[in-house]
Amino acid sequence: MSHTCYVFDAYGTLFDVHSAVARHAAKVGENAARVSEIWRNKQLEYSWTRSGMGQYRDFWALTEEALDFALASVPGANRNARKALLDAYMQLDCYQEVPGVLKALKERGTRTAILSNGSPDMLHSAVSSAGLDAVLDEVFSVHPLMVFKTSPETYRMVSDYWKIERERVSFQSSNRWDIAGATAFGFDCAWINRTGQPDEYGDLPPSRVLKDLRGLLES
Repeated sequence: MSHTCYVFDAYGTLFDVHSAVARHAAKVGENAARVSEIWRNKQLEYSWTRSGMGQYRDFWALTEEALDFALASVPGANRNARKALLDAYMQLDCYQEVPGVLKALKERGTRTAILSNGSPDMLHSAVSSAGLDAVLDEVFSVHPLMVFKTSPETYRMVSDYWKIERERVSFQSSNRWDIAGATAFGFDCAWINRTGQPDEYGDLPPSRVLKDLRGLLES
């Protein structure tokens, strides 16, 4: 299939969502990894719950609320680490292969973009701190729609903006639920299964399953 653009989820796909806690693990305490896991899970849960209720709050507010819950629920977690963790989340580490893969895709003449639940300020900070500005054509935030993925209208932002057929979009995400939503919408999807998770949403399979983004350069 000939793709005219490659669109990437941000958190967990381009940016390591656990790098914020990893950077300050000593300050958080011995259960830092558990704090990070709960933080991420609650961040996603809050976005789905808010979308289902029609009670939108931007992703940064949900990120703050999720961290507060994580710090309160993990025994021994240092709540004084809150500010440092939030500051770090605005400048998450990108995965090692990301800059090179995006650059190579651009050199092929394809367009590249992010489509994310993240608020515009979050995404601007993450992209800038990782030095990805020059290898991305667009950064789409769901914020103007006031609804989160997997609502079909979030994926429609891309095809409407670029006025292209859905199947010409290669969509990449490490989140299987996101791949299911994008597949249902009609994108051609690559699931970036970095941690070897079992498959789910069997009726909405991805076109490709890759260990990391480097596999895109082989297809």
